[in-house]
This record gives sequence, C-alpha cells and structure tokens, in this order.
Amino acid sequence: MHETSGKNSDQAKRSGLLIAALLFALLIWQRASTPLEWSMQLPASSPVVAEQPLFTSELVSDAVDRFVHASSVAELDDGRLLSVWFSGSREGARDVEIAGSFYDPLTRSWSADQVFATRADTQHDLGRFIRKLGNPVVTQAPDGRIWMFYVSVSVGGWAGSAINTRYSEDGGASWSTTERLITTPFFNISTLVKGTPFYYHDGSIGLPVYHEFMGKFAELLKLDRNGQVIDKVRITRGKHSLQPVILPADSHAATALMRFAGAPPKRMLVSHSDNGGQRWAKAFKNGVPNPNSALSAVRLANGDIIGVMNDLEADRYRLSLLRSRDDGRHWEHLARLEGRDSPDGGYLPQAEYTQLLEQDMQTSTSGDSSSLWQRYRARIDRRVCRSSSCRFSYDYPYMIQDSTGDIHIVYTWNKSFIKHLRFNQAWLDTL
Repeated sequence: MHETSGKNSDQAKRSGLLIAALLFALLIWQRASTPLEWSMQLPASSPVVAEQPLFTSELVSDAVDRFVHASSVAELDDGRLLSVWFSGSREGARDVEIAGSFYDPLTRSWSADQVFATRADTQHDLGRFIRKLGNPVVTQAPDGRIWMFYVSVSVGGWAGSAINTRYSEDGGASWSTTERLITTPFFNISTLVKGTPFYYHDGSIGLPVYHEFMGKFAELLKLDRNGQVIDKVRITRGKHSLQPVILPADSHAATALMRFAGAPPKRMLVSHSDNGGQRWAKAFKNGVPNPNSALSAVRLANGDIIGVMNDLEADRYRLSLLRSRDDGRHWEHLARLEGRDSPDGGYLPQAEYTQLLEQDMQTSTSGDSSSLWQRYRARIDRRVCRSSSCRFSYDYPYMIQDSTGDIHIVYTWNKSFIKHLRFNQAWLDTL
C-alpha cells in the first residue's frame, strides 16, 4: 500500500515538473514569437541657457530615530521631485517601511516624510507572508503614471527577494495595491532592484535588476505599460556583478555600469549593448576602484557620462563625482562630494568625529540645525562608531537629470539621513 502510494507520488512529482518545463518552454516560445520593440527612448534635451553656477546640499529625511537607506528619486510632470527609500529600526527589521518625500523646486524644500508601503499592507495585497522590505526605485512613465518598484522577502535573506510594484495616477497622492513581478516561473525569488529605469519608444519600461542566489549577476527586465514582465535579458554571468545602471547613448547603443562583488582588484564593471539591450558584451573592469558599493550615473547631452561613487578600494567614507568621455572605459575625477582623508580606513576619534559631523549637518540643513543635531547626536554611537572611534559613511547614491538640465543626487548620509545634492551645468563647467 505504501509502496504504491510512493510510486504514485513520484509520478505526480515528475508530471508536475514536466508541466512546469512545458509552461516555461511555452513562455519562451511566446516571447520569441512576439516581436518586441528594442528602440530606446532618450530623455528630451534640456534647453541651453546662460546660468550662474548652482550647487545646493540638504538633508531630505526627517526620521531621526530610524535607519534610512537605498533612496531613489524621479522628476514628476509638475516639476516636483519624489524620493523614496526604506526606513526602519535597522536594515531587515520587521518594522521597515517604504517612505519618501516630495521636493518643491520653487521653495527648494522637501516635505515631511510619508509612508508609501508597509510590510503589513504588502502582505495583505499579495496574500502571502512578508518578512521584510528593501530597496525601492521610483520613476514616472511617459504616460504620466508613477511607478514604484520595491523588494520584499518572505523566507531567508536578500537572496530570497522578489520585486513588487505599485503605481500612482494622481501625482503620488494615492497608490494602487501591490502586485508581484513574475521574473521566473520557478519559485520567483532572488531578483532585486536598484538602478534607474528607462523607457523604450513603445512605452515599455527597461528595469535594471540583479540576482543574488547561487551567483551574483546583472539582468534587464522589459515591462509593458501595465508593469507586466514581457522579457528578461542577462547582462552578466558569474558571481561578482550587482546593481546595474544602464545609460542609453542612442536608440540602440547603451552602457551598463555595475558594482563589483568579487576578489581584488576591486574595480567598476562595464558592459555595452548595440541593439537596445537585447544582448550585452562581456563585462570588463575599468580603472575606477569599487569597494563592493553601489554607484550611479547619467549621460549628458554631449555624450559624456557623469558618475557618482565611492572611489575607494574599501569602505564608503568618500563620495566622488567622475566623468567619462568614452562610455565608461576611462574616467577623470571632477570633485569630492563627501569625505576627508584620514588614516585607519576613515575612522576618527569620537570627539573629533562629532565636531566634524555637526559642521557637516549645519551645511546640509536649511535654517537652524541645532534642534535636529541635538535629537540626532544621541544616536551617533550605534550607527557609525565602534569603541571610541567613528567613521563617515556615504552609501547608495542615485542620480538623475531633470528636464531643466539640473542634476540631482540622493544617497544615505552617515546611515541616518537621506541627503540631496543639486547642481547645474554651469557648476560642472567650473570643475
């Protein structure tokens, strides 16, 4: 009786696997038999106007008692910016939410923090257990819909991630229920998002993603206007490339820049495509140090690439602005945006560190920063210090260029705030 039952069970398992394989083959056949538009849409060129150099620096988030990380930013139709990030007691905690803020370009000020997604409502919408939330990315499509993509994990660590979507059709005032992207028919795990989305001429979305389970490699998802996956392309292979940033040069040529997670020498990874992202050349290292940290970049109207990154062999106590004139092969240093030279991997005695940090906060806050500093000072030790020494940390930069030509960078500032830098072409020309 038990032997027959076992045979039936084995047959059922084999049948299930066969059906899954056939469904997967059918999916691939449907994609292959349906022509897709691979012509990339470039942002409209910003007007060339005479300007005075502009550079501003300010803190975005206001949740002093929470850990904030992995910010992204997008320009909206009305000229506002929307930045989103994850916020909680610590990375991976059950209380982590997807939070964000709106930037008014007229007043040059950010709104109070808002919550756009929680673990509880994500779990409710998806009808599945959600253990934690992570990296969010926001973008506005040509049709005006604002898309937010963010990571969730049900079991295990970040290698067990899936990507979820929400959208807003009223400028971010309200959001749709959460849906899960189906990136693979088998388990649908280990896909994360970090890079800036871009668009194709047919309105589909190019979403750079990466994979972490049993390997680390970069991919490109192609989504239709309704946010459904219609194709997936491998950018790299192996166990050492993460968080691709894709920079179209024209309707077919593009450069991908990636975080390197392999053995020394630790350098930025680069790959190129000449057919709209359908295929990618073998990735190579350039000469820019990358301490296994995220980077971001934009392509200017003249074809130059401006990048922001931790150009260090290890750690993230410096953030720099660099330029490439040959699609990411070679780079020149333009400016140090954050950081100071120091021994011992960036660590400083706590008294000296605290004094410098207060000075930095004063230059990064509009108005009186004393109240913010007093609330924040008590939380310095647990965020950036060990024993009696502390270290500056500037993580996960994300860069865009708006319709006026100004460039915006958001990033995690000392594991405590999201910071926003804004500068124009006239400022770049002074470097």
